[in-house]
Amino acid sequence: MSGVAGAGYGGGFALLVVLFILLIIIGASWMGTGYGAY
Repeated sequence: MSGVAGAGYGGGFALLVVLFILLIIIGASWMGTGYGAY
């Protein structure tokens, strides 16, 4: 029971990290295009 819960928590944490990294990459690209416009 705890093993399944641990796996679910680990997957959720990994997904959160991936989303956070994607957000940083998208934000960086947005900043890059913004600075490039000026």
